[in-house]
Amino acid sequence: MSHRTARINDAVREELNRALAQVKDPRVASSIVSVSMAEVSGDLSTAKIYVSILGGEPSEVLKGLKAAHGFLRTFLAKSLNLRKTPALTFLQDRSAERGAHIASILKELS
Repeated sequence: MSHRTARINDAVREELNRALAQVKDPRVASSIVSVSMAEVSGDLSTAKIYVSILGGEPSEVLKGLKAAHGFLRTFLAKSLNLRKTPALTFLQDRSAERGAHIASILKELS
């Protein structure tokens, strides 16, 4: 990954975290949602957005994020100076769950 791509990924992640506080969809607003990672394609056409979800049903929160896609994309377009604003695909980040599972297995072994 180039330095430019890494900077764009970080900027998208930071701006989306700011934007999530303004989403009014109750499926999203009733949960604690944060963007843990963004992977923007090289041509800036698409971005995979990995979100951590605390509280609420993850599938419903993802539906709410999909419904807020237009708002979030417009927010990015206004805040970032990019040639194109990528289409956003939201995915649940399960790394915390995997880490907790591995920790519990290691605890059982000792």
